[in-house]
Amino acid sequence: MLSTEFDEQYAHFVDLIDSKTPQDAIKMLSMFGVPPALIQQIRERHELEAIKVREQDTAQSVVLDNRPTWYTGPQSDDTCWPTLAKQLRKKDWTTESIDALDQSSTQVVSLLNHPKEKRFSARGLVVGHVQSGKTTNFTAVMAKAADRNYKLFIVLAGVHNGLRRQTQLRLVQDLIKPNAASWMQLTVPEKDFVAPANAAAYFAKSNKQHVLCVIKKNAAVLRRFREWLDTASGYLVDCPALIIDDEADQATVATKTINPLIRDIMDKLPRSAYVGYTATPFANLLIDPAAEDLYPKDFIVSLPKPEGHFGTEVLFGRDVLDGEDPEDVDDGYDMIREIPDDEVDLVRPRTRAEREGFEPEIGDALRDAVHYFWLNTAARKVRGTGTRHATMLIHTSVNTAIHNSFRDPLEDFRAETESLLGSEDSALLDELRELWDTETIKVPASEFGRTPIAFDELLDELARVVSDCEIILDNASSKVRLDYEGDPVVAIAIGGNTLSRGLTLEGLSVSYFVRSVSAYDTLLQMGRWFGYRTGYEDLPRVWMTAELRDWFRHLATVESEIRRDIGVYMVEDKTPTTFAVRIRTHPSLRVTAAAKMKDIAKAAAAYGGQRIQTRYFDLDAETLLGNQSAAQQLIAEVIASHTDEEHTPTEGRYLWRGVPFEDVIKFLEAYSFHAKSQDCDANLLTRYINQRVGKSALHKWNVAIVGKKPSGVAGATFGFAPGIDVERVTRARLKASDIVDIKTLMSRRDAAVDLDTSKVEGELTEAAIVRLRSEQAGKTGLLVLYAIDKDSEPGERTAEMRVGLNAPEHVIGVGLVFPTPKDGDSEVEWEYISADLSRLEIEEEDLSELELVET
Repeated sequence: MLSTEFDEQYAHFVDLIDSKTPQDAIKMLSMFGVPPALIQQIRERHELEAIKVREQDTAQSVVLDNRPTWYTGPQSDDTCWPTLAKQLRKKDWTTESIDALDQSSTQVVSLLNHPKEKRFSARGLVVGHVQSGKTTNFTAVMAKAADRNYKLFIVLAGVHNGLRRQTQLRLVQDLIKPNAASWMQLTVPEKDFVAPANAAAYFAKSNKQHVLCVIKKNAAVLRRFREWLDTASGYLVDCPALIIDDEADQATVATKTINPLIRDIMDKLPRSAYVGYTATPFANLLIDPAAEDLYPKDFIVSLPKPEGHFGTEVLFGRDVLDGEDPEDVDDGYDMIREIPDDEVDLVRPRTRAEREGFEPEIGDALRDAVHYFWLNTAARKVRGTGTRHATMLIHTSVNTAIHNSFRDPLEDFRAETESLLGSEDSALLDELRELWDTETIKVPASEFGRTPIAFDELLDELARVVSDCEIILDNASSKVRLDYEGDPVVAIAIGGNTLSRGLTLEGLSVSYFVRSVSAYDTLLQMGRWFGYRTGYEDLPRVWMTAELRDWFRHLATVESEIRRDIGVYMVEDKTPTTFAVRIRTHPSLRVTAAAKMKDIAKAAAAYGGQRIQTRYFDLDAETLLGNQSAAQQLIAEVIASHTDEEHTPTEGRYLWRGVPFEDVIKFLEAYSFHAKSQDCDANLLTRYINQRVGKSALHKWNVAIVGKKPSGVAGATFGFAPGIDVERVTRARLKASDIVDIKTLMSRRDAAVDLDTSKVEGELTEAAIVRLRSEQAGKTGLLVLYAIDKDSEPGERTAEMRVGLNAPEHVIGVGLVFPTPKDGDSEVEWEYISADLSRLEIEEEDLSELELVET
C-alpha cells in the first residue's frame, strides 16, 4: 500500500503519462496544487527510471511520442533556457512564438539520451524550413541540454567562414553572454578552432562550466579538433556531448574526409548525441542505415512552420496530397514573375567558352525587378515597419567572373535612373507608376493587415533609395561583402555559393534567379527569398523562369510529403530503422548528388484508398478530340452491356455499375494524360489494376459522368452518347503556370457519387468516403468523367489567381477512386525517364562541394 504523499503523487504522474506527455503531466500536477518541491522529486525519480530503462533495454512505460523519454521540460532552477527566452523577448518575440520554440526544442531534447547514462551514441535529424530560424531552435536545444548537465557542445557550422562566424556571434549573444560564468569557449567569432593548451582542464570534474566549440566542416580544422580531444581522452568518459550539425546535408554525407572525421570525433566521446539540422534533408534520409554512418537511426523531427514564415508552399503553392481535399490546399501568393527564356541568354553565358568577355544586358524582366526593388524599398521607408535593411539578390551563375561582369551595367543603370528621377523624367515616372500599381493590385497590402502605399507617397523617398543603393559582389573572391552590422543597407547583391547556405540576406524583398541546377537540395538552398518578411509581407517578389517556378512547386509538394511521413514517427510505433521517409522523384531533377544516392531503394506506388484526378491538360486540338473520342467509346461500350443507368436529371449525373475492368483499361490506354501528371500515368495505373485483378479485386468498376445542374441554356451540353448529354462544368486555369493547370477537378461529393451518403451524419469527410467505399463498394473502383467547357472563366473569388481556359475544344477530365484493400495493397514501382542533362552546362554546388571540403 502506498504510504507517503510522494508515492501517491508519483503513481498519479505515471497514470497521467499513459495518455499525456510527461511535460503536460507535470503541468497538471502543478494545476492540482502539488507543491513545487514534490514536483521536483517526481521529476528526479522519473529521470532515474528513464535511465534504468534505457541502459537495461527493457520495456518502457514512460514515453513521449512513442519513445522512452526523460526530459519533462524546463525547471524552476534552470538558467540557460530562461535567459534565452529573456533575450528573445528583448528582440520583440511574441509570447506565442516563444511558447512554440519551447515546445519544439523540448521535443528534441526529450529524444536525446540522459546525460547520466554510462555510454550512448545517438543520431538524430531535425528538419526545418529554409531561413526559418533553425539556429534559434538548436540554440534552445543547447540551452536546455546545458541546464540538464550536457557539458561539451560542438556546432558544425557549414563550410564557409561567414556562416561559422555568424553562428558563433549568435550563440555568444543569446547563450554565452547572459550566462558568462557558466561557459568556456574554444573558438571566437574571428577565428576557427586552434588547439589550446591543457585540454584536460576543460573537462575535469572540478570544472562545472559548459564548453562551446563552433567549427566549420573543414578537414584541417576537424583533424586539429580530433587530435586535441585525444589529449583529454581520460576525462571524456564523464563528458556528455551534444554535436549540432548545421546544414547537415552539406559536406557531412558521402565525403571522403569530412564524414569519417565527424564519426571519429563521435567515437572519441563515450557519451555523445549527434543532431543534424537542415531544411534539405534528402541526402541525410538516403544514408545507408546498415552502415556505420550518420543515418538518423534514433529520431527524425520535423519543425512546424513558424507563424509568418514565407516558404515554398506560401510562394509557389503545391499539389494535393493523397487524402487531402483540393479545396484545402493553397495556391500560394501571386509573387512570382516570369523571366522569358530569351532573356536568360542576356544574363548568363550558354557555354563555358562564352564566359570570357561576357557582358550581361539588362532585359525587360531584370529592369522591372530592379525598378520594383527600389520602389518597394521606398515604400517600406514610408511605412516604417520591418527591418531597416533592404536587399535584392541576383543569382545567375556560380562563376565569379560572371558576378563581376554585372557591376558596370548595374552601376550605369542606377546612375541613369538617379539622373532621370532628378529631372522628373515623365516617361520613367509613368513606367514606374504602372509597375507599382500593377504589383500592388496583385498582392493587396490589406491581405496582411498592412497599409497600402500609393505611388505618389513613395516618390519623396525613391530618389534617396536609388542614390543610396550599393552594388555588392558577394562571392569567395570578394573584398567587400554584405555587412548588416552598421548603418541601414540598400544593396543589390550578386553572388553564388556564399549566398546560398545559411547566410541571411537582411530585408530581402526581390530576387532575380536563373541559376541552372539539377538537384532538389541545391535548388532549395538557392532560395534565399524564403524566411520572414515582417512589416513588408505584401512586397516580396521573385523573378525566375517558368521551368524553375514549376520545379519549386514540385519541391513544395515533396517537402509536404516528407513532413507527413516524418509525422508517422510521432503517432505510430515506428522509428527511422523500421520506416524510411519516402521522397518523390522528378523526371528532370535528381534528389541530391549522385554520390549521396548510392544506397537508395526504389520506392513503389500503390493506389489503394487514393483518389487520382487529372489537373494538367494539353490544349492541342487533336489531343482534346482524341480524349473526347476515348470517353465516348467507353460510354458506348458501357451502354451496350448495361441497359439501365442511374440518372439524376436535377444533378446532371449518370452512373453505371459493374463495368468490366477491361473497358476501364481500354479507356486508360486510349486517353492521353498530360506528361506532367505523374499520378495519372496510364502505364502505372493499368499495371496496378491488372495486379489487383490477379488478387480478385477491381474486376468490376462503377463509371459515372458528372456535369453541372441543368440550366436550360442552349448549347451548354456535351454529348457522351445518344441521349447522354450533360451540361459542361467550368474549370479555369491557374494564372501562374506555363502549362494548363486547373488544380481541382473532383469534389468529395463527386468521389462518393456511387455511394449511399445518406448513412453519413454531418459533413461528408474523406474518412467517411473511405469508410463507405469499404462497406458498400468493397473491391470496386470508380471512374468519373467530366466534360469541361473550353471557354471556362474564373469566378469572382478566383479571378486574381486564375484565367480563362481558352481551349480549342472541350476538355475531358478524368477522376479515379480506388478502394482500400483489406488484404494488403499491391505495389507498382515508379518508373521515370529523365532529360539528358549531359548536353547542358550545369553549375552544380555539390560538384564543387567535395573539392572545397577536402582541401
